[in-house]
Amino acid sequence: MNISIRQQSGEIAVVIVSGRIDTVAAPLVEKEIKNVITGGKHKIVIDLSGSDYISSGGLRVLLGTAKDLKAVGGELRLCGLTDNVMKIFKLAGFTKVFNIYETETDAIKSFS
Repeated sequence: MNISIRQQSGEIAVVIVSGRIDTVAAPLVEKEIKNVITGGKHKIVIDLSGSDYISSGGLRVLLGTAKDLKAVGGELRLCGLTDNVMKIFKLAGFTKVFNIYETETDAIKSFS
């Protein structure tokens, strides 16, 4: 699994997660995202285009991130969900919980 962070202008950051987000990787993803939030970025896009699997632990990290951001007046956007990840989101009912966009550009534009 690989995580990279691209800072955008203002409060926006893009977190790019590649690889499986399983019970081993989920805490690492959570730690990186918390660092972004404590660093002052409160509008976060998580790009999952490089991820082909997300476990319940990974889903919990995303829910926790949304909650943490809401507490500081921020927002979360997801983009680039692969077919396998989208299937998991649909089964869990998370397509109604998260703002999901096809591209990073669309997700960033949605903040304005």
